[in-house]
Amino acid sequence: MNLITSDKQAPPTEMLEAYDCPAILVSANYQIIAYNSLYERSFGAIALSTSPKCFAVSHGYSAPCDESGESCPLGAARKSGHKERVLHIHQTPRGKEHVDVEMLPIHDSEGELMYFVELLRPVPLASGASIEKELVGSSKAFNDMLGKIARVGTTEASVLLLGESGTGKELAARAIHMASSRKHSALVTLECAGLSDTLFESELFGHVKGAFTGAQFNKKGLVELANEGTLFLDELGDIPLSIQVKLLRLLETGTFRPVGSVEVRSSNFRLICATHKNLYQMVLDKQFRDDLYYRINVYPIYIPSLRERITDIPLIAKTILNRLAPENRYRLTESALKALSAYEYRGNIRELRNLLNRAIVLSDTKIIDIHVIRACLDAEPQSKQYTQPAINITAPESALIHEESSQWEDLRTHEANYLKSVIDAHDGNKEKAATVLGISVRSLYRRLKSL
Repeated sequence: MNLITSDKQAPPTEMLEAYDCPAILVSANYQIIAYNSLYERSFGAIALSTSPKCFAVSHGYSAPCDESGESCPLGAARKSGHKERVLHIHQTPRGKEHVDVEMLPIHDSEGELMYFVELLRPVPLASGASIEKELVGSSKAFNDMLGKIARVGTTEASVLLLGESGTGKELAARAIHMASSRKHSALVTLECAGLSDTLFESELFGHVKGAFTGAQFNKKGLVELANEGTLFLDELGDIPLSIQVKLLRLLETGTFRPVGSVEVRSSNFRLICATHKNLYQMVLDKQFRDDLYYRINVYPIYIPSLRERITDIPLIAKTILNRLAPENRYRLTESALKALSAYEYRGNIRELRNLLNRAIVLSDTKIIDIHVIRACLDAEPQSKQYTQPAINITAPESALIHEESSQWEDLRTHEANYLKSVIDAHDGNKEKAATVLGISVRSLYRRLKSL
């Protein structure tokens, strides 16, 4: 596409095609003047004859971002006079997506601010609304994490992903890899937990035939397979001390030797590590080498737990259901979503996925309601856990959701007792009970009458 401009007095705009990402030229009053072919390919064409504003095209706002509850990179760049960067959720042909926005001010020869170049880099695998993506959410904790992923992704810096088990560190590693210049090469993953010294060294560096008992052929190691790509070491805290020194040598020299070989080989890779352990404390306890720790801890990113992303749980749950049963399109009722949001997940997203898999098995229809979720939660060993305030569920109802029943009862009796308990918990106020249940007062009366 030839670069389009609506203003004959506009400055040369061919420069936008020099950028390797979607780019637009914006005036100081927020008007989009031109865009490049990568922008059109990613976000669609813009009707420049209508004098469109960037905040309207990107977000559907009627006023600048900083007047609509979001940070405005243009306003920040105008104030500072230099480049500014922010993570935004943009409207795209694919739905709402997280986009890393970089705003570059352009001055004339006398230093007067004239225009802005806005660079837009979609964060790979991420969305603020679409269940088709893998990294989904819009909470502050999630957006902070994505902002760091977007910032470091385009660099060659080593990344250390920190956080509890089951929070999605491997997905974060994949997003970093996909944002890098190495995205067309392999992302190679090694799960470090539970490997003996010999097996770990063999997996990482490879081995030659006869190197040890059972080595019946030559085998390439993951370091060699990651050449020109990314090496992801998951659960780094479990690497044996005897191997840590060899890993340090690899990172410092880029060279290694397969087990049983005298041949020195080299590999050019980007390193991403992940752990749920406190590596710094392990360094103090002499369980992890301090020189290796400072070598890998170039850019740490904390991956938040589900407890820090309660508002994201409904979208995460819908996304997981879509992946578990793409042909069936299961749907969660409002009360089921509230129950899921009230639960305290020790296993984070991994545990939520297991619960929803169980719900699919237990559900007789495509609608997963509160009763199915109760049955799923009752099967959990830690089913007494719940979080009460943030999602309009009271402690009595949460206790009901998580109680362990020692006797089976028919569904009608089960539902009648459940409704009665919720109403009693709200001193007979059926309007409050209906709100907690996620149904209308009329529906509540209808259910009570039928039972």
